[in-house]
Amino acid sequence: MKFLLVVTLLISLALLAGCKSTTVIDEYREAATTFITHGESIVVLGRRHSSGYETEDDFISCVGRSLGQGQSDISVIPEKDFVDGMYPYFETSTAPMDVKNLGQLAKIPAIAAKFNDFNLRYFVWIDGATERTDSSGSVSCAVGPGGGGCFGFAYWKDEANYEASIWDFKELALSGKINAETKGTSFMPAIIIPIPMLARVQENACKSLANQIRTFFSQQPG
Repeated sequence: MKFLLVVTLLISLALLAGCKSTTVIDEYREAATTFITHGESIVVLGRRHSSGYETEDDFISCVGRSLGQGQSDISVIPEKDFVDGMYPYFETSTAPMDVKNLGQLAKIPAIAAKFNDFNLRYFVWIDGATERTDSSGSVSCAVGPGGGGCFGFAYWKDEANYEASIWDFKELALSGKINAETKGTSFMPAIIIPIPMLARVQENACKSLANQIRTFFSQQPG
């Protein structure tokens, strides 16, 4: 059994070296952005609509948390707090399909007043998802009189594609867009014990997108 465990460990270490994800970032800037001053806030919203797919809640939360961390001092309104405060305009059945419709909403006095209550400066509107693009292999486990264990090998590929549209509430205009594409392969060898080695595609896409959004607010177009 010790020999099998050693073999499993060696295989795992070899696969771990290749268990990673790669991210490609594309940025399009429509207009100049300004630093977010004290008292101003941003909100990160995901695509929500009952007739189609929805951007994952955990990804939106991840981007929001990442933007609010570090030395950037960006005030981020949690998506749930914003949606509840703006009821019913951003519920699943009534939410705008894309960022272009925010300008029309902002022209309605009652809605504009609610935006002002949040001290909103920018919307970050994220559309996209993480999908499993390929998988192969299998791991089976069994328990017998002499004990139990697992045996096999499996891998899977994930791809994350997200586009963040940054909309300026004061200017009522689109400031730009950022696209993040992350791909990675995860492995699970099993000799007695399954050892998952995850590429963490969605998590890496979140951090990469959040970092680029933070940079977006600190640079002027060239």
